[in-house]
Amino acid sequence: MQENPASENPYEIAQRQFDNAAKHLDLKAGIKAKLRLPKRELSVNFPVKMDDGSIQMFTGHRVQHSLARGPAKGGIRYHPDVTLDEVRALAMWMTWKCAVVGIPYGGAKGGVICNPKVMSQRELERLTRRFTSEISLLIGPESDIPAPDVNTTPQTMAWIMDTYSMTTGYSVPAVVTGKPIEIGGSLGRREATGRGVMFTTRDALKHLGMPIEGARVAVQGFGNVGGIGAQLLQELGCTIIAASDSQGGIYNPKGLDAEDVMRHKAETRTVVGYPGTDKITNEELLELDCEVLVPAALENEITSENAARIKARVISEGANGPTTPEADAILFDKGAFVIPDILANAGGVTVSYFEWVQGLQSFFWTEDEVNNNLEKIMVKAFDDVLVISQQKKVDMRIAAYILAIDRVATATLLRGIYP
Repeated sequence: MQENPASENPYEIAQRQFDNAAKHLDLKAGIKAKLRLPKRELSVNFPVKMDDGSIQMFTGHRVQHSLARGPAKGGIRYHPDVTLDEVRALAMWMTWKCAVVGIPYGGAKGGVICNPKVMSQRELERLTRRFTSEISLLIGPESDIPAPDVNTTPQTMAWIMDTYSMTTGYSVPAVVTGKPIEIGGSLGRREATGRGVMFTTRDALKHLGMPIEGARVAVQGFGNVGGIGAQLLQELGCTIIAASDSQGGIYNPKGLDAEDVMRHKAETRTVVGYPGTDKITNEELLELDCEVLVPAALENEITSENAARIKARVISEGANGPTTPEADAILFDKGAFVIPDILANAGGVTVSYFEWVQGLQSFFWTEDEVNNNLEKIMVKAFDDVLVISQQKKVDMRIAAYILAIDRVATATLLRGIYP
């Protein structure tokens, strides 16, 4: 699986996506220039004591793109390929994602360059606590609220919350979202991103007049987003025909049991080897004959090289930035309906917002309340973006950006430029 090929810089892609949408808006040059750049960046180099007693140095980043509509919000990822430009892009996408669904946040993102798959739990805890201390001058329940992302978990968030709370002298559950339920997490948060993918995919199929029952779905990246999204789509009547992870993919045209594949992956750490399936590559999965493709792995998976061979009518972006601008143009021309990342996977940040509100109030909701409120917000956002897409005759990505940029630009103008 390609991971950030050098020719496709994610930050340059994010800026090009911004430019493609901004030309549809009557924005002043100064506002455009402001929204193209992050507000604040912090890079830190810090030591971690390893289990063998040695000291290793790690590099991490925290980027805040915009605070115009509220506190910064965004996950922290642990991955060997983390770069500052990747974190900048992800922070910018978070700004637009929060604006598309109308929640009062700006965008942020964080990352540490490491390989968590070769680190022990104790090493990961020490890394997390030290990184939290290093970025503590930025994060806080009213300024910047981290969440889980690639290779980080509710346990990671518990360590961040505890470390931050130690510096204040009292518990601050609202400093992070995606926490374990036992220490102030929200019911429904783990499933929220996948549930949002399900809601937007369902509404796209309805809009296109395509039956949900029997719709064939291929999922690249069968983790917390792709795997849960697949289970929920299967409950609606879709047929999951393929699934993959970083080790490879599996295919059965008659259908997979998404829940059982998740069980297999939990036991073996990969979907590969699931009984009754053919082994396929991640690249082959993208080009399968199906109605719905869910790219839920990493950035830059759908490019100008493979876009013409993609057969799915609906592409629901569970991952951030899986499609390049060149691929977008090819897909639009061939009639594919792309539900962009800043809409399709916004369920996670939406329920993170619910968790934050619950934490600030110390008043918690039932899972049904969380899921019902999430559905209302996702359906409204999908409808808002669809209206703009039809009015301006642009694809759903440009329409989502037009909606988001307009909201952030309006907030920026209303607040004015200080001093």
